[in-house]
Amino acid sequence: MDQRATSTHMDQPEAIVHGGDLDAISRRYPDAPRPWIDLSTGINPVPYPLPEIPSTGWARLPSKSEERALQAAAAARYGVPEPTTIVAAPGTQALLQIMPRLRPRSSVAVLAPTYEEHALCWRRGGHRVELVDDLDALAKADVAVIVNPNNPTGRLLPREALLRVASTLRRRDGLLIVDEAFVDLYPADASLAADLPPATIVLRSFGKIYGLAGIRLGFAIGCEDIIRDIREELGPWAVSGPALTVGTAALADDKWLHQTRARLVEDCARIDTLLSNAGCTAIGGTPLFRLVASAKAGNIAARLARHGIHVRRFPTQPSWLRFGLPGAEAEWRRLAEALGDAP
Repeated sequence: MDQRATSTHMDQPEAIVHGGDLDAISRRYPDAPRPWIDLSTGINPVPYPLPEIPSTGWARLPSKSEERALQAAAAARYGVPEPTTIVAAPGTQALLQIMPRLRPRSSVAVLAPTYEEHALCWRRGGHRVELVDDLDALAKADVAVIVNPNNPTGRLLPREALLRVASTLRRRDGLLIVDEAFVDLYPADASLAADLPPATIVLRSFGKIYGLAGIRLGFAIGCEDIIRDIREELGPWAVSGPALTVGTAALADDKWLHQTRARLVEDCARIDTLLSNAGCTAIGGTPLFRLVASAKAGNIAARLARHGIHVRRFPTQPSWLRFGLPGAEAEWRRLAEALGDAP
């Protein structure tokens, strides 16, 4: 009998409210100016220019050679020695939902606060989930989950700390999962992907840094046995033909990534100044988003919404606001004007 955890329909956790929910915010503020500026996510506002997609990419099933080309491009981008240790998925969210099905019912520790879907997916899979705030507690679980750099705080754990957790878990037949969705803009040694410790899975997001979240593309990197199991759960043709074409081209474009890094440094400095002038205190972030605190966070968010600007709030941390980066100059001007009017 398969001992892997299976989800039930009883006592399921409620769905989580995420950024990007423009339909909901626009219903709450029907008189706000259009178009909305969505700063509630950590997605690059200047997307990678789409390459030409052959008509066959839309008309036929993806080929194995196209899948292998994407794997090779991802391996080169992430510094992974062997492309067979990478599997592509229709977004990292799909991977989060698959992984709890690959383990027996386990104790799962999630380093928190962080992206809440990790805990939710493991709970839905029937696992015992605990939110912890230190690495020692992580090492006592069967499965440890770390988002690095963290969302929304931007906390970046050093490689040595991650390796210690991985080593402890390996001795106990455990598993370390490191979600590196926002690591692309950091030095290469911030990632575990190039020299992966045993019993570890690294998740990488495509849509965030390349500004193409709608492509729905993400990757898992791990030992060949784990990757084989994930690939089997995904099934054939998991990634669409257009996504394979776009992903392969973008991941191989060193020049675009270098220019994007430089632009984002300037954009982060610019938004930090705007937020500081508005009375917000910087408490974290990454090159794709900033996390600030203010006693007037609710008022600021409401004022921005009336100006057609959506930012991320956190029900459990009412003084926090997360700001993505504007793209076009007109968006920067609207944000500056709205912040200037904030009470």
